[in-house]
Amino acid sequence: MKQLSQAFQVEYKYNVFFTESLFQEHNPVLFNFLNGFGSKNYKKKILFLIDDQVINCHDYLRSDISNYFSKNHCVDLVSELLILPGGERAKNENHTENIVDAIHQYGIDRHSFVAAIGGGAVLDLVGYAAAIAHRGVKHIRIPTTVLSQNDSGVGVKNGINFKGKKNFIGSFSPPVAVFNDYKFLETLEYRDWRSGMAEAIKVALIKDVDFFEWLEINSTLLIKKDKVTMQYLIYRCAELHLQHISGEDPFEIGSSRPLDFGHWLAHKLEHLSDFSIRHGEAVAVGIAVDCIYSNLIGVLPQKELDRIINLLLKLGFELFHPKLIEKDKINILNGLNEFREHLGGHLTIMLLENIGKGMEVNEMDFELLKTAIDTIQECEILQPMNEKEW
Repeated sequence: MKQLSQAFQVEYKYNVFFTESLFQEHNPVLFNFLNGFGSKNYKKKILFLIDDQVINCHDYLRSDISNYFSKNHCVDLVSELLILPGGERAKNENHTENIVDAIHQYGIDRHSFVAAIGGGAVLDLVGYAAAIAHRGVKHIRIPTTVLSQNDSGVGVKNGINFKGKKNFIGSFSPPVAVFNDYKFLETLEYRDWRSGMAEAIKVALIKDVDFFEWLEINSTLLIKKDKVTMQYLIYRCAELHLQHISGEDPFEIGSSRPLDFGHWLAHKLEHLSDFSIRHGEAVAVGIAVDCIYSNLIGVLPQKELDRIINLLLKLGFELFHPKLIEKDKINILNGLNEFREHLGGHLTIMLLENIGKGMEVNEMDFELLKTAIDTIQECEILQPMNEKEW
């Protein structure tokens, strides 16, 4: 018998920049990156795709981008800015094809850039389209929400929804750079401001007790939309996310998904609600259910559970949704089985042993899971702050 073997490693490196007013002439961050990236022997282009919700709130973007590249000639700007619908409904095959068509039409080659400005859904969509065009063109992420700046936008995953399953089609394709422009946060609806905090709570619960305590101490400032406080939340959350990617399993070859704490339920709830619930809102529900379940199986102390629930409520999250109890909660069991399928048949769920310390299990008791959901539904004290109290 004859056999050939091959093994090699590919290094990925990218920076996450934290800045403000990215496209103002006085801000050199983007120019310095583009001017210093890759070989100068190639004339590069850049194609911008923008979330329609972003362009509606920041209509100056068109002129700012045009003016910026008229003064900075390191790359050629594609004159047309493509506008994409924001939110999860954008993540489908039709919009993917439209982006690939634009990459073809404007001659975006593998030395050029596709830059996405928007929330996490638009970044997922554009990143996936960039990954499949020419077997991978370079993509730049410019996240515009708290959630995309502190979590999804700084990672390596891209995808679209298919067959009723979130991110069923996708790729692991790191961006060449991420630019977190805090200016975009100023026009966020409060739901979107708050939604990103759920991801900060998630990563703090499984990785950093000190960060969780910081969230407790600074919760009032976060509620009041204090800019400096939110900037630190985004920076620390992104830092923890990047540390995890570099130190463990960035392309998820195994079944362990620590950063998916609370997400197996969140993804199902998003679909069950027809995406009327924000991703972060669904994650908050998923965190609450998994923490109560952790307490029911005897690993998470009641005192710790109370702190977690109290923080979620203080930040204004609703922890129950009617879709959780439809069809005697069978839809939730289906969500667990879909997550098992996503992991390749071997279920691995992150639960909580203590604040700052996660633990993995390979099975979940459906009856106890139903009890956890009942606990959220039946406990009358689990009421978030009224919006007028913020």
